[in-house]
This record gives sequence, structure tokens and C-alpha cells, in this order.
Amino acid sequence: MCWKSSICIRLSSGASPRDPLARKMRLRRKKDSSQDDQAKQVLKGMSDVAQEKKNMEENGDLKYGDLKVRRWDKSLEKPQLDYSEFFLEDVGQIPGVTVYQIENFVPLQVDEAFHGKFYEADCYIVLKTILDDNGALNWQIYYWIGQEATLDKKAGSAIHAVNLRNFLGAECRTIREEMGDESEEFSAVFNNEISYIEGGTASGFYTVEDTHYTTRLYRVYGKKNIKLESVPAKGSSLDPRFVFLLDTGLEIFIWRGANATLGGTTKARLFAEKINKNERKGKAEIVTLMQNQEPPGFWEALGGQPEEIKKHVPDDFSPIRPKLYKVGLGLGYLELPQINYKLSVEHKDHKIKLDTLPELRLVQSLLDTKGVYILDCWSDVFIWIGRKSPRLVRAAALKLGQELCSMLHRPKHACVTRNLEGAECQVFKSKFKNWDDVLKVDYTRAAETVQQNDNLQGKVKKDAEQKDQMKADLTALFLPRQPAMPLTEAEQLMEEWNEDLDGMEGFVLEGKKFTRLPEEEFGHFYTQDCYVFLCRYWVPVEYEDEDEEKEKKGGEAGRGGGGGGKGDEDEEDKQPEEDFQCVVYFWQGRQASNMGWLTFTFSLQKKFESLFPGKLKVVRMTQQQENLKFLSHFKRKFIIHKGKRKQNTDSVQPSLYHIRTNGSALCTRTIQIGTDSSNLNSEFCFILKVPFESTDNQGIVYTWVGRAADPDEAKLAEDIMNSMFDDTYSKQVINEGEEPENFFWVGIGSQKEYDEDAEYMKYARLFRCSNEKGYFSVSEKCSDFCQDDLADDDIMLLDNGKEVYMWVGTQTSQVEIKLSLKACQVYIQHMRAKDSEYPRKLRLVRKGNEPHCFTRCFHAWGPFKTPPS
Repeated sequence: MCWKSSICIRLSSGASPRDPLARKMRLRRKKDSSQDDQAKQVLKGMSDVAQEKKNMEENGDLKYGDLKVRRWDKSLEKPQLDYSEFFLEDVGQIPGVTVYQIENFVPLQVDEAFHGKFYEADCYIVLKTILDDNGALNWQIYYWIGQEATLDKKAGSAIHAVNLRNFLGAECRTIREEMGDESEEFSAVFNNEISYIEGGTASGFYTVEDTHYTTRLYRVYGKKNIKLESVPAKGSSLDPRFVFLLDTGLEIFIWRGANATLGGTTKARLFAEKINKNERKGKAEIVTLMQNQEPPGFWEALGGQPEEIKKHVPDDFSPIRPKLYKVGLGLGYLELPQINYKLSVEHKDHKIKLDTLPELRLVQSLLDTKGVYILDCWSDVFIWIGRKSPRLVRAAALKLGQELCSMLHRPKHACVTRNLEGAECQVFKSKFKNWDDVLKVDYTRAAETVQQNDNLQGKVKKDAEQKDQMKADLTALFLPRQPAMPLTEAEQLMEEWNEDLDGMEGFVLEGKKFTRLPEEEFGHFYTQDCYVFLCRYWVPVEYEDEDEEKEKKGGEAGRGGGGGGKGDEDEEDKQPEEDFQCVVYFWQGRQASNMGWLTFTFSLQKKFESLFPGKLKVVRMTQQQENLKFLSHFKRKFIIHKGKRKQNTDSVQPSLYHIRTNGSALCTRTIQIGTDSSNLNSEFCFILKVPFESTDNQGIVYTWVGRAADPDEAKLAEDIMNSMFDDTYSKQVINEGEEPENFFWVGIGSQKEYDEDAEYMKYARLFRCSNEKGYFSVSEKCSDFCQDDLADDDIMLLDNGKEVYMWVGTQTSQVEIKLSLKACQVYIQHMRAKDSEYPRKLRLVRKGNEPHCFTRCFHAWGPFKTPPS
């Protein structure tokens, strides 16, 4: 203790010149004085600047506000880039959504049909254009990154999103969205209906191998809703009584057997169109084939051509009923319960007999978005994965599907297919009843349908509102144009329908009663007359497919009781060899009164119904909207004259007839038009009758053949001329450029300019825009459209290959006009991507002011008919 204290005393007694406390005090005094000096300098500087600004303002040289420094990004010099290679001039100028997909570093615009469907290995740019309250354009720009996307696509989407912002001069920022973690605002752009598809397009840095498609062959059967049965992809699987669909990936063949129906072919083609649109991005080619007209590529895909195509499908063929299983997690194990969809709520709209329950089909509402399902169709096993399903169950489902295939006996061509919710393949959808395939867009409904729900209350009102949600069906705009029916197919149909025809009687309205029409006048119609044709058809007994036949057989067995088991041969002996049906066709000319129809219903129809009870069918038709079967009975010689049958007031005047075929040889008509040389066209044939000025029924008749006319049509025109006029007329066939001045040009009036091509015939399409269903929808008229298809209370869109005309009827609502304009722009944008060589221009047309480029798309355009009394 003592030594410590002594040391302390010794240290403190020797005062060191380097005293730390003294040093601290010196430093603090020095620091304070330096800070005071700095503060004084700062204050002096600030006062000097203030004084200088004050002097400048007093002198009027500069205002204080001008001294504000610009933001750093404003002072940057942006390079003048040319964005026209990437974006169209009008992008972002119309309210709506535009989507771009990054492919080889470049953004490519995506069809509206694919909005909300994203490939996992791709990146996208989404532009939403909106109008604010002041009518100014505002934009939202997103770039979406797929989880399997490559680095170059990610970078490309971010860069081009900024390029798009610069191109528009937008103030908004670009927003990054990642697959599976999208923001609510982004999901709302697509009405919360986002779906993912496996795969993606080519990358700039990495090459993507071409998608490998498995060749599949399906037998098409069914009447109302077609069904597909997977069969081995061999030539021996074909049967002449059926239509088959051969899917090789980028080529889809529709094969029609010699004894198959045309209806099945049409439905199979529509099915192929859906596969192409939803699964092949519109890149597949669809080929329709008749038996014995197959190209070599068809047989190559099937491994060779068989020696003979035989009937081998049993007459009592019944497909194996699909089984639906739900994959679930139990207590430490997987569960696979089968769903009894026979008792689905959707099938309880009416009382069902127990024996008909097995004929019911699956419904889409059975699939829960939180679940994973296995649909076992014997030759096809489908795994359906809900968007909100657990990952563990997803992984187990594929393994279970393969196990299911190996446990039970399966054909060699059986395969397991994975389907994600929202991106299901078309074959999977076909297994379900009325799978909804309407393209939903947020459009307004018709005012009438909104008012209908005013008196509803409580739960009923809520259900009605949910059912009547806003949607639109624009599918028709994205489907390709209906191809022309081959001449051979049309001739075969004509032959089939005329073979079934046992007899035909004709009647024409004269005054107030129908009189018999002479047989030599069959095929001649007048615009102010009404005609009735009674046709008797043989109905041969043939094997009926589908559930109706099974029910019929079941019913017959039930009525027959349990008597001894009779074989199929006895059953066939019981059936009558043939039966008949009568069809009455009523035809009304454009200028004929409705009194003709009333007279028919109270006179001839009553008589026919008493003569053929239970075997009579009545078909009412108007001019140029005839039934195809009816047209086939005249074998392309269907002639429509102006006026009334027995009024020959204009017989001394020259008359001109135009022969034209609309989409099919069945739709060939010869119609009298205005006698004017401006109506001629180098791609058609015309008949000109020039009567002599005498009381005798004599004159000269010319068949005028355009230089670009079809040779078969030229031959047909000559035949029509010979059947129209007897030997009192001299007849002559003349080619374009060889017309005699004396009778031809004098007879037709004078020589004027006329069209030298009919390119529009290759492109002409007519769409109808309407909201009569309670939501806005677009439907396409068949290629055999006419002037009377222009509905006065709707908007019509006519595409002639160069322009898209928006035709406005006199009774159209303002809502329909606005929605149709949007549909028009969508169609033009779609065609620009589909057919870039022929960009369409939008033209507005009001009824009664149609230009020549519009009217020539219609056969025998004339004044609009007034509503008949």
C-alpha cells in the first residue's frame, strides 16, 4: 500500500512541460477560434451573394427564379434514336392494351387473342393506354419476366420498355413483373386471368430446338358436339364412314372418308382451327382431304398407304367412359378418389332417368383451381393442374398418371399429357360439355339487358348479375377466312343430294292462289314472285351413331320385353329398307310481298300436312339466302329475273345477267343486273339479251367471257344461255375485246370503263357486330353473303383486302358504334400482323352512301328493299 502511494506522489510532483490537460485546453481554444473564423467567412459569402442578387434584380438583369438548377435527368442529352423499327406510329394512341414479346432482341406485337397467356421461357412488354378525365393519354408500361427466360430476353424487355417510354414521351416509370409474383395492378390489366404456357421462342444468344410434336390420329364422331377418339397413327385405322384428324404439329390434316358426312368435316376443321389458334400460335397449316386424294406427306405421317381402306369400326362402337380422379394428400400417403360426375349439380336442370345417367358428360365446374386431377380416357391420360394447387401434389400427379398407364392394359399409342389451368389443350377441352371458349373482354352490355334485372331482388338478383357479367366474343375476328369449297367436293354433294331426291313439284303464286309451275320453268325465279317446291326424298336406313341410337336400341329392347335373344341379323330384317321425307321450300323474291307466305301457310301448307302427316318439313327462304340442298337441285342453273313472271313489259328492252359463284359451286347464281357496261368485269361471264324491235319474240343473245374468267365458268355460261333461250334467238359466245359494235355495245348502251379484276373475291369477308345477346359479339357471315345480310339495326364490317369498311345501319345504337370501332381497329391490327403485305385502311360507310369498292363485293347490288307490307 505504501509503495503505490509513493510512486503516485513522485509522478505528480515532477510537472512535465507536456501536460495533457493543458494541451487539450489549447486545442479547444484553437478549434473554437477557427470555427468562428469559418462561420464569419460563410456569413460574409451569403450576404455578398444576397447583395449581388438584390443588385441584379434592381437592375432587371435576372430574377431569382431563373437561378434554379434543372434536375439532373433533365439536363441529360438523350440520343435521337429511330424507334420505327420496333414500334408502329400509332402505338399508344388508342385506349387499350398492347403486348409485345421479345424474340431475337426485338419486341414483336402479340395478337389480342393471346393477351394474358405468357410463355415461361419468354419476356413481354405490356402497354396499357388510358384516357384521363381531361381527355389526355396516359400510359402504364410493364415488362414481364418468365421464370425460364434467358438473360438476353430479360435485358431486352427492360431496354425496350424504356425505349417505348421514350418513344411515347411518357412520364411514367417502367415496372418489372416476375412470373408467379405479379402485382394486383398488372393482373387487373388482364382481368385477373393470367395463364402460363410451357416453352418459348428463339433467343438471341441461345438457339431453341424446334418443338417436337407427337403425331396423333383421332377419329371424329358425334353430331351436336364432336368428340375425338385417339387411334393408332396408321393407315389401317382409317374408316370410310368417318372423318379423321391427323395432327403432325405444324400440319393438321382433316381426312373425310368416302361415306362420311360434310357436317363432321366442317366441325373437325373448326376444331383444328382452335388447336392452331390456342396451341400453335397460328403457325400450323390446315389441310382438308377427300378419300383417294391424299398427298404423299399424309401417308408418310401414317407410315405408308394401306392396300385398301376398309370398314372396321363396329356398328355398336361405344367409347370407354372417361374417369376423373382427384389427387389429394392423406395422412402420410397420396389419395386418388374417383369423382362421380354423373350426379353433378349442373345435370340436375331436369329430372333424369337412371338408365340415361351414363350418357352425361363432364362439366368444367368440377375442376377446382386449388386441385390437381387425372382424367383417364384409356388411350389418353390427362393431368390437369390448378393454378393455386400445392407444389407437392403437382409433382406427384405426373408420376401417378404414368403409374395409372402401366398398371392397366393400354394401347401402344396411349400417352400422358400435362395441362395447366388456362392453357388446356383442345382435345382435353373436348371431353367436357360446353367448355366455355369465349374471348372475354371488358365491354358494356346492351342497355335493354341491364334494365331487365331491375325488378329482381335478393339472391336471384345477385345470381343474375353474376351470370350477366360484362364480356365480349371477338373470336370471329381472329379466325382465318373460310376457304372455298373445292369443285369436286361441291359436285359430290350435288350428286348425293340429287340421288336422294325422288321427285319435285313446283308452284308459283298467281294473284291470290298458287298454281302449278311448268317443269321447263324450274330454275327461273322472278324478284316479285313467290315460289313453293315440294321435294320428296328417299331416306335410306343407315347406321346412326351417338347416344340417340343407343337410347333407341335400349328403348326397343325395353318395349320388346325379355323374349329370346335375337341376333343382329333378325334386327336388321325388321328394319324397313327405305323411308321418305317431304321438304317444302318456300322462296320469296326481294321485291315480293309477305302476303305470299301468309297465303302459303293457310292453303298449300295445310294440304301438304294432311297428305304427309309427320313427314313434312317447311323451309322458308329469301332471294340469295337459299338453302344449299335446294340450290343443288338446279345444278348451278339458278336464274333470277327482274319483275314478275307473266309481265313482259320489258321484253323489248335489252337485259344483262351476271354469273357468279360465291365460295362454292353450289352457290352459283345468274342474276339480272342493270344493263350498263360499267357493270362488266374481266374475271366474270355475263349474258346479254338484245331483242329485235318487232312483235316476234326474237333477238340475239351473247355470252360475254372476260379475259381472266375461269374456263369452267365460261362453259357453264354457254350452257345457261342455251337453257334460258330457245331457238328463236340467235346465240353467240364472244370473248372480251371481240365485241361487235352494232348489237353488243349498242344493246348494252355504250362502251364505258369497267373493272378488270376481282381480287376482292379472294379476301371478301363480312362480319356482324351486335349486342343483342346481352354482350357485344362479332360473328362472320358465310362467304355466300348478299346485300340483304346488311342488318339495319347493327354494324357490319366488310374486308375487301385493301379496306375495312364499317357499315352503319340507320337503327344502330351509339354503344354499338363505339364498340364496333374498337373491334374494327383490333381486326386491322390483327391483319397487319397476319398479312403485312396488304395493310388495311379503315373506311366509314353509312347506309345508302356505299362506294363502288364496297358494292362490288355483293352479287347484283341494287336499291335497298323496303320492309314488305
